[in-house]
Amino acid sequence: MIRRRFENKRIVVTGGGRGIGFEVAKQFAHEGGSVVLFEVDQALSDGACASLAAEGLLVTGHVVDVADAESVQRAVAATGDIDVLINNAGIAMETPFLEIALVEWRRILDVNLTGMFLVAQAVARQMAKRKAGVIVNMGSKNGLSAEAGYGHYNASKGGVVMLSKTMAIELAPLGIRVNCVCPGYIQTPMSQEIDSPEFVKDFVERYVPLHRPGRVEEVAPLFLFLASDEARFISGQDFVVDGGQLAGQKPGPALLQKLVAAAG
Repeated sequence: MIRRRFENKRIVVTGGGRGIGFEVAKQFAHEGGSVVLFEVDQALSDGACASLAAEGLLVTGHVVDVADAESVQRAVAATGDIDVLINNAGIAMETPFLEIALVEWRRILDVNLTGMFLVAQAVARQMAKRKAGVIVNMGSKNGLSAEAGYGHYNASKGGVVMLSKTMAIELAPLGIRVNCVCPGYIQTPMSQEIDSPEFVKDFVERYVPLHRPGRVEEVAPLFLFLASDEARFISGQDFVVDGGQLAGQKPGPALLQKLVAAAG
């Protein structure tokens, strides 16, 4: 039986055209939410809306560059009252620290951190007038534990984690809850553009105790929970979804063999 926790609620999902954002939008819509996608790519927005409409779901889209303040302001004003913001839009590039060009550094920070700030501020100002609202920001395991080759991405996501905490303590008196979801290695269109199958196999074998990458449908429910009344006393937290990666070092082959043998 499908739950209907978000009937009569308007939910904005930035970067909702694909990946985790698309799955989050779909699950909100299945639970009765009126979903609005903020997506920089017109084709992605149109395709996502059409796909969800084919399932009988209520979804609309705005073309928005989250790194552009005027674009954000126009979209927020056109959307009307927003009950839930899923601040998901982000990009990633793999580049060694010594080779990161300034233009690349700025682009990652502009989208992942400044863009998140611009959208969150515009929406929070609107929510503050009604003394109600929920914001869930997309962080990353990389905002809590660095990964080589992603200096700019790590820095942007570390900023998102602290921005989220600051928002939570400042916006709480205005009736707005703020949390941050930090996925680990999740297979998405963006990850597939960067990583080869060989890399993925090696990565999960070395680092992920559950021994596989995550799936978008395993991340999306956390966003819905945090946006729901069930989480009404949760704010200012970061929630990791990483298959156990941050828990510590995986057992090596010899110890793993002993653990399996001991289990019978």
